[in-house]
Amino acid sequence: MPDVRITIGGRDYDVACQPGEEPYLQSAARYLDGEAQQLVDQIGRLPEQRMLLMSGLMLADKTASLEEQLRVAESRAAELEQTVAEMQNRPEAAPERVEVPVIPQSVLEALEQMASRAEAVAEETGRRAHGSES
Repeated sequence: MPDVRITIGGRDYDVACQPGEEPYLQSAARYLDGEAQQLVDQIGRLPEQRMLLMSGLMLADKTASLEEQLRVAESRAAELEQTVAEMQNRPEAAPERVEVPVIPQSVLEALEQMASRAEAVAEETGRRAHGSES
């Protein structure tokens, strides 16, 4: 079992760990040392047990907060996954029926005749107006 030297709050400790766990132990020690250093900066030198206890409690508080945030995020993710699944399983909406009015051919022919008559009347009116001016 390898021994790793870590520093917490300015004090050195030799800690044994399993082979390959050294980087994790060093990382955990850095977190604990960060909390201990805050205590030392705020309060000054503390007895070893008190410093370690307070540092551990501060980390436990942060961990509890993060676990709660994780629980809320996981719950929200589960809700969103359920919503997505419901949307994917929802039957497709029936296509909307759009009716386009169709003008019967007889009406089109009648309109064409009326337009022709209106043009003829306009031409005749124009000729008469020019003829009476002369």
